[in-house]
Amino acid sequence: MANTNALKAQSLFDLSGKVALVTGGGSGIGLMAAQALAGNGAKVYICGRTKEKLETAASTHGEEAHGEIIPIQADVNSKEGIKSLVEELKTREKCLCILVNNAGVSSSKHTTAEAQSAEELKKSLFDSDEATFDDWTDVYRTNVAAMYFTTAALLPMLQSSTEANPGWSATVINITSISGLIKTSQHHFSYNTSKGAAEHLTRMLAAEIAAAGLKIRVNSIAPGVFPSEMTTGESNEDQKSQLGKSKFEDMIPGSRPGKDEDMAQAVLFLATNQFINGQRVVVDGGHTLADGL
Repeated sequence: MANTNALKAQSLFDLSGKVALVTGGGSGIGLMAAQALAGNGAKVYICGRTKEKLETAASTHGEEAHGEIIPIQADVNSKEGIKSLVEELKTREKCLCILVNNAGVSSSKHTTAEAQSAEELKKSLFDSDEATFDDWTDVYRTNVAAMYFTTAALLPMLQSSTEANPGWSATVINITSISGLIKTSQHHFSYNTSKGAAEHLTRMLAAEIAAAGLKIRVNSIAPGVFPSEMTTGESNEDQKSQLGKSKFEDMIPGSRPGKDEDMAQAVLFLATNQFINGQRVVVDGGHTLADGL
């Protein structure tokens, strides 16, 4: 039975001594996750393809953290890139306690709202020059395959964390999207389909890892609209993006886009709660209520 001090927030969410990796950690939701973990004591490696972006994020937001934010340039879009990342981590750490699979890309948009006939819908979804097989495979490669292969390659390091820390089970947090849950395409079928696949992948990984007798929890966070390079097209000098509030006032019950604090609370919840596995946390301000599942 826990005493009152053990139930204080600073104890419940203390990640001192834990090692984390956040893919796509140089901006947006990935950087929010890295800040949350480092702010509560973890040593956090952020990886991505752009060295300058990672170094800016680490130097700007790492100094104020209780833990650390450390950049590693890496590309998780191939097995070779993932192998290099794992080997680099193994030279620095004996185990990995937290993996946040955040790296993701968007896809081409195809307007469907104005379509009033089968021919018009075909023109948008099939005849358009932007409607290509490559669009589907490229977005799936990053949003699903990279998540799968990164997790698989890091299983030994994750299991080592469980074995080295009594009472702790290593954790994988997959950043998906409400776009993979709602009933409409939002004009980008391939992106929404990839996020739906990422949700199912999360459940399958959790089940198969547990069946193998490993103590590694796998859960997902499905965000609504948060400021990121994907939603705004850019980051400022601190590797942060900005979204105005006005357009969301009549769109979702929350009447605003997500904030850093909203994402941080969700990440810390899944990272530290040892009794959650194979589940999804939706952080969307009620967006799924408005759009329907």
